[in-house]
Amino acid sequence: MSALQSRKAIQLCRLMRPDDANVLGNTHGGTILTMIEEAGTIVSTCHCNTQGGDRCVAALARVEKTEFLYPMFIGDVAHVSAEITYASKHSLEVHVSITSENILSGVKKLTNTAALWYVPLSLPNVDKTVEVPPIKYDSPKQEEEGRKRYEAQKMDRQQTKEGIEAATPPALEAEEHTAAFSQSSLIHLVGPSDCTLHDFAHGGVTMKLMDEVAGIVAARHCNTNIVTACVDAINFHRKVKKGSVVTVTGRMIFTSDKSMQIEVFVDAVSFMEANHGKYRAATAVFTYTSLDQHHKPLPVPPLKVQGEVEEKKFKDGEARYLQNKAKRMAAKQQKQHEEGAPQSNGLHQAGWPTHVGVSRD
Repeated sequence: MSALQSRKAIQLCRLMRPDDANVLGNTHGGTILTMIEEAGTIVSTCHCNTQGGDRCVAALARVEKTEFLYPMFIGDVAHVSAEITYASKHSLEVHVSITSENILSGVKKLTNTAALWYVPLSLPNVDKTVEVPPIKYDSPKQEEEGRKRYEAQKMDRQQTKEGIEAATPPALEAEEHTAAFSQSSLIHLVGPSDCTLHDFAHGGVTMKLMDEVAGIVAARHCNTNIVTACVDAINFHRKVKKGSVVTVTGRMIFTSDKSMQIEVFVDAVSFMEANHGKYRAATAVFTYTSLDQHHKPLPVPPLKVQGEVEEKKFKDGEARYLQNKAKRMAAKQQKQHEEGAPQSNGLHQAGWPTHVGVSRD
């Protein structure tokens, strides 16, 4: 087989069942993230084994911003599409989209989009990175745009890595609507069912735990029904091996009128190794919204900021919120311009559907 491979793509589908959803029938954000990661792993691993040399497995290194555009419900069929869009020497980018299908009405909706970065690891030695087979691009411009995304995520990973060992303050008796009040943690033993065939945790398993913790933090802050609105970049700093105990901690860092940002850390300890030192395995920022029983957005209680560290995180969160809002508005306006549609105001102007209650104002 030729070393030069065409761009690869796969499609998966799955029926949403009651254990995939919350009590209101909305599919958990963690379930969505798991499906995204499974599709990305499959297409990446298949592509990376199309040339000679060591057989390898693709390990998740980073997840770019993940959008939750519409909710998915029990009984819907999720159609997951994954496509490799860029390949560097030792990593590759995969774009994933999920479309929900109501099999009774036939209605289909694009519910989620994400971009993930994978690194191929040698099966004989999972600490060794192997080279990625090149892909064909439709045009030089497409390749150049992919290279720019690669450089941008590489720089962001390096900047994020500088602060990953920062301690997360413990949640003590605290005033309601403070960060300490809603801070939550989950402790999980990484078992065989959580792992790849090569004994390190699936990225989707880790992301599901992160989403669960972020959801608990959001629910404690609002005391209402909450849903995942989007996930900013998830960085995987180190592999989590089978037998490790992971502590997943979430802490509120910013609130707007209708959205919340929760910073999530994954710390791991491997009791299977001689050195039992704790290390930070993954970090991310999740955005949640609060909904009423009709899936309409509710106001979010303002976060009571305490101390210089929380003030800085709040300002960083505000900058991230404004930047994301500007990007959504620009994308919406561009789409309206291309379609020749009239401009609109409010939630549609910001690029968010009004009837499902996922506005982030």
